[in-house]
Amino acid sequence: MGTSTYVSHRFDLDHRQYLRIRLKGMLFAAGLAICMALGIVAGIVLWRTYPHDFTWYVKWQDALLALSWCVAFVALGGMVLVLRFLYALHAGYTKGMVTLVDGQAITVRDLSPENLKSIFWIMNSTFWCFVVALVGLVPAILLGWTLPIPDLPLRILATTIAFLLSLAGLVVSIVSLSFIVIGCIGGVSFGRKLGSSRTYQLNGQAVVRIDDFVLTIIYPATPESMVDLNLLAPEDQRQLLALLRKRWLDVEQAWNPTLGEEIEEALEAAEAHMAEKQLAMLPGRR
Repeated sequence: MGTSTYVSHRFDLDHRQYLRIRLKGMLFAAGLAICMALGIVAGIVLWRTYPHDFTWYVKWQDALLALSWCVAFVALGGMVLVLRFLYALHAGYTKGMVTLVDGQAITVRDLSPENLKSIFWIMNSTFWCFVVALVGLVPAILLGWTLPIPDLPLRILATTIAFLLSLAGLVVSIVSLSFIVIGCIGGVSFGRKLGSSRTYQLNGQAVVRIDDFVLTIIYPATPESMVDLNLLAPEDQRQLLALLRKRWLDVEQAWNPTLGEEIEEALEAAEAHMAEKQLAMLPGRR
């Protein structure tokens, strides 16, 4: 019985790009660790500054305490996502960022530093949703100031207004907190997919595009992947593009009729990158 041999071409993350992105990720993680520590310390200090007896209104110290713990929680979540990305980054450097198997299938990892920006914006959205939730509780805080008013009619009027506003604010707070819960659930899924490898069959169902040196792959019932080819070494860029062009011709241009032109443009850019690298290696050049 004959055996079939599959030719696998693996393209690793460029060493310089790996060091650059890893440094950004480590600095980001260090900054988040500092924010988390500050949030925890601020929470501990605030906790000791006022009594914690039960009241029918929200204390302003409670709001500040919740805000400090929110900062610590958001920073912790962001740090976990950054560490997850750094793990995927190392895997892309040691196990391959793009793997092309016999021109039939391709495995890719999205290791663009744009992932760090995505993590930041997730954290930013979560934080401001919590701020909105606290703003919705402001009328409930005012109840603590209206109840001690000595004048009875004024106290009843002010307390009634604050109570009605607190009901409306409670709705705002509940909606904002529900967004945070949904975001946390989505964040778990996002973290699992962050920098993970995805395999696509390069057949007539695949849609492949190259725009601005970014390889985009769309396949039915599979999440879309975008791979920044700038993260590969110039030699790997040229080889990968050449292999994709060959496979594109083999499937009778089913992926994308204009892909040939896109590959040619990308190859020209890869040639330019290669020439710049060789020029920089000449004696007397920096």
